[in-house]
Amino acid sequence: MAQSDAAMDFDEILSQIGEFGRYQRVNYLLICLPVLFAAANSLSYVFTAGTPKYRCRIEECEVNRQPYYQTDWLDVAIPGSRDKHGYFTPTDPCVRFAANDSLLHQWDTCNASWFLPQQTERCQQFVYDTGEYTIVQDWQLTCKENAWKLAFVGTTHFAGLVIGTALFGYLADRFGRKLIFLFCTIFMGLTGIGQALAWDYSSFLVFALLNAVGTSGVYPLAFIIGVEMVGPRKREMTSIVLNYFYAVGEALLGLAAWLLSNWQILQYALSVPPLFFVVYFWLVPESVRWLLARNEHVKAGNIIRRAAHVNQRELSLELMASLKQQQLDAADNNSDKQERLQVQQKQREIWPSVKQVFSSRKLIGRYVILLFIWAVNAIVFYGLSLNSTNLSGNKYLNFALVCLIEIPGYSLAWLCLRKLGRRLALSGSLLLCAVTCAASGYLTTGANWLIVTLFLTGKLGITSSFAVIYTYTAEMMPTVIRSGGVGVMSTFARFGAMLAPFVPLLGSYYEPLPLLLFGAISMVAGLLSLLLPETFHKKLPDTVAEAIALGSKTRALNVNDHCTSSNGQHESIIG
Repeated sequence: MAQSDAAMDFDEILSQIGEFGRYQRVNYLLICLPVLFAAANSLSYVFTAGTPKYRCRIEECEVNRQPYYQTDWLDVAIPGSRDKHGYFTPTDPCVRFAANDSLLHQWDTCNASWFLPQQTERCQQFVYDTGEYTIVQDWQLTCKENAWKLAFVGTTHFAGLVIGTALFGYLADRFGRKLIFLFCTIFMGLTGIGQALAWDYSSFLVFALLNAVGTSGVYPLAFIIGVEMVGPRKREMTSIVLNYFYAVGEALLGLAAWLLSNWQILQYALSVPPLFFVVYFWLVPESVRWLLARNEHVKAGNIIRRAAHVNQRELSLELMASLKQQQLDAADNNSDKQERLQVQQKQREIWPSVKQVFSSRKLIGRYVILLFIWAVNAIVFYGLSLNSTNLSGNKYLNFALVCLIEIPGYSLAWLCLRKLGRRLALSGSLLLCAVTCAASGYLTTGANWLIVTLFLTGKLGITSSFAVIYTYTAEMMPTVIRSGGVGVMSTFARFGAMLAPFVPLLGSYYEPLPLLLFGAISMVAGLLSLLLPETFHKKLPDTVAEAIALGSKTRALNVNDHCTSSNGQHESIIG
């Protein structure tokens, strides 16, 4: 039995047991809960590998005293300035004024004459602010020469996402959605605990990579399980709600980091709870669609009957008989059926279509633009999340707000897709991000509420763009390579995301530079997107020839034949 037939029959069954009844609602909520921890683990390095406030330890003034980050004599010993509230900020946390040895200890307290303001020197010991404890203190990852090590933690995380995304998609098709989903969740918890137990920087990197591998499978598999358990009219809703859970999970990370200032305790808090999801082995059912596709009709029938009982619905005798007949057909391996399957497989061969794509200059140009837009989306999306901790004000609150703004961002994408079409929705989202990022970058000394508002609007725009690009890309791909094509774009975006942790470092050279860069590349991507064909209310291209014809005036608009590919349009790239 072909997989499409199984899916069709299950949709017919769902019409009787309910597309989103009590059974599906309970199980959908269960699979959403691990997504909260996957979201938190996906960005935990922002705080565990964050840079706390620190300054040079001034031995001349603090040799016999308990050092405090803020004191009244810092101006005479360290280059820096005070704000209107009297808070001292060093120009460089690793630089101090040279000591004037000839006048030391002629006064009981630190005196300006003890130091030479014209001469500076590097220091080797530091005093940290008491509000935050990260891997910087544990392994002395201070000063600019170590900044790349902290950024490289994020790059390692995204490398793990690439590995896990490629691996678990295949394993889920081979061994089942539930089993691999549980494995990823438990593996994420164990490797997260490994991060907290890391004994040096290198071991921390290894566990961060493994943790990202596990994390990468939680969201996509939760998405697949959720989509496959509900009826056609509820699939888009499950996609949106799952993204809402992801955004809330990211925001909860900011709250947890605020309450738990020690990076090891924070990592334990994010990693121990996922271990309890092992009970899902007995609570959450396997995907019925996957079971039907694997011809495991007995297990599928048991789940269907259980769902009907919980939803207080009854299956018709005709449908139960049809399900029984499928079980009999699955055992029918006669030569005629095998021959039909071989013919279908030949018709679906991928490589001839790939060759056709590479022979079309129009498609190559179109897909190169899409690759660039995917990469821009990833760099800006993650870059804004990372850069949120550099905004003025409470960095934990800023981080939570930047994550929560994804919720209206996904909602905006859903509205724009339906009202404006794909091209204008994508271009408008990117241009909104470009303008607000650039404005936020220049307003470094303005009102804090205005800076944060512009920053959040930029994150809303790039979130909307990310949601739109999934649908838009799928609708420009021919059927035979659609899944693989979107996968290639998504993987390329993850490679682009590896650069995101390094972008905030540009602020040490020119403070507005990160946001100006985000704005510039978003502007270019938004303008390039206008060169792409509109696909709204167009029939999905089944062949390469139809894909080439998209946007041509001779291609007839066919609303009735339009098949939406929006099941995955709100899937986030971090998972």
